[in-house]
Amino acid sequence: MFRVGLDYHQRRSSICILDVNGKCVKRLSILGTWIELLAALKKLREQLMDPMEICFEASCGYGHLYEQLRTVATRVVVAHPGQLRVIFRSKKKNDRIDAEKLAKLLFLDAVPQVHVPSVNVRSWRMTIEYRRRLIGKRTKVKNALRSLLRTHGILSPKYLWTGKGLRWLKEQVLPTELDDLRREMLLGELAEMEKRIKRVETVLGRIAHKHPGVALLMTAPGVGIRTAEAVVAYIDQPDRFSSVRKIGAYFGIVPCQDSSAAVNRLGHITGDGPGTVRMLLCEAAWQGIRRDAHLRQHFERICKGDPDRRKIAMVATAHHLLRCLLAMLRTGEAWRHEREPAKGPPGSPLRKTP
Repeated sequence: MFRVGLDYHQRRSSICILDVNGKCVKRLSILGTWIELLAALKKLREQLMDPMEICFEASCGYGHLYEQLRTVATRVVVAHPGQLRVIFRSKKKNDRIDAEKLAKLLFLDAVPQVHVPSVNVRSWRMTIEYRRRLIGKRTKVKNALRSLLRTHGILSPKYLWTGKGLRWLKEQVLPTELDDLRREMLLGELAEMEKRIKRVETVLGRIAHKHPGVALLMTAPGVGIRTAEAVVAYIDQPDRFSSVRKIGAYFGIVPCQDSSAAVNRLGHITGDGPGTVRMLLCEAAWQGIRRDAHLRQHFERICKGDPDRRKIAMVATAHHLLRCLLAMLRTGEAWRHEREPAKGPPGSPLRKTP
C-alpha cells in the first residue's frame, strides 16, 4: 500500500509517495488542471501496480475532487485545514513540503479528517449560504435608503418596509435630482433582492418539507424552518458524532481554552465551522428563552442575575439547544415542552404543586 500526499491547486499540484516503510519513493509536480492531475494519478497507479491511499487538505472544491479521487485510490482522506496549520507550523513552507507532511500523517494514520457530504448536501449548504448573502445585500440597501432620508432630515415611519411604507418613500420630495436617482435605483435593487430571496426560499422550503429531520427540529422552541434546515444540512449524518458534546466544537460555539496546571482560562468562542448556523442558533436561543421553561432556566442559571453576563448566557443556551437538536436527530424524539408552574403564593389556586 502506497501513501500519497497531495497538495493541489487550480493550475499546479505536488505529489509525494511513501512506500510501506514510510520512505519517500517518488515526487511529482503536475502542471495543469484537475483533469491532468487525475490522468497523472491513474498513470501512476498503473506504474506502481499496488493500491494507494491519498490524503489532501480541504479547500475550495474538495468535495468534487474527493469523488474523482475515489475512482483512482483505494482510500481518500480529506484533512482539516485548521488543525493542519497547528501541526504544520513551521518557518519553511512550500507545496513539496506540504505534500510530504500529508503523506507522513497518512502513513501514521494521524490525519485530522473532515466529513465529506454528498453533492446534494453540498449544494443544499451553498444555497443556504447564498440566501444569507442575499439577506445581507438587502440589509445594505435598506440602510442606504434610511441614510438617504436622514441626510435630509426626513423621519421615516416604523412601517417603512411594508407596502404602505414604500409608497410613502416614493412620494417624498427630495432636494435634488441626484437624490431622486439614488432613491429610484435603491428601490429597484430592493425589489430585485426581494424577488431573489423569495425564489431561493421557495426552493429551500420545498427541500426542507421533504426532509423529516427538519420537521422534527421545528418542534423545538424558537427553531423555525431556516434554523432547522441549516442545522440538518451541516450535521448531515448525526451518527458521525460519537457524543452530543462534540457538536459544539464542530460549529465553533465553545470557548477557547488556555489551561495549565491549576489555571484554566476560557476566552471567546472558537468561531470554527459555519457562521450562518451559529447566528441562526443564537436567534433561536433568544426566542426559546421566551417560550420554554427549560431553556429559560438554563439561561438564568448561567446569567446569575448579572446583566453583563446575558450575552455569555445566550451563547451557552444556544450551545445547549444545539446539543438537544443533535440528540433529537439521533433518537427521532420530538421536543418535550415543560409546563411552567403557575405563579402565586403557596396554597393559592394559582400555584400548581408538582
